[in-house]
Amino acid sequence: MANITISIDEALLKAGRKYAEKHPTSINSLIRKLLEETVESQSKAWLQECFDLMDRSKGNSRRKRWKREELYDV
Repeated sequence: MANITISIDEALLKAGRKYAEKHPTSINSLIRKLLEETVESQSKAWLQECFDLMDRSKGNSRRKRWKREELYDV
């Protein structure tokens, strides 16, 4: 696992340590969990936006079926 260095306000760090102590974890675990949740929620939001766009699409293929080869014809 890679190591990083961050700058954080002393009061926030102190509050984070108190929180971590009450919830058997570490500051490192708290930050990792927050980063994972943030990245995952962004990915899920992007995927949901794609599905929403597909649902709102007015496209109509008129029941035409394409072959893979036809998709590459220019």
